[in-house]
Amino acid sequence: MAKGKSSSSKGSARSAITGKYVSPKYAASHPKTTVVESRKK
Repeated sequence: MAKGKSSSSKGSARSAITGKYVSPKYAASHPKTTVVESRKK
């Protein structure tokens, strides 16, 4: 994965409908249809 592409520290945002990755702005606009994956180790 390329560095600098993920500007969000929360993780990856995915659409619950299509399963595709979406932008953090889209996830913020559609909280009910998007899932934010948080990676914690």
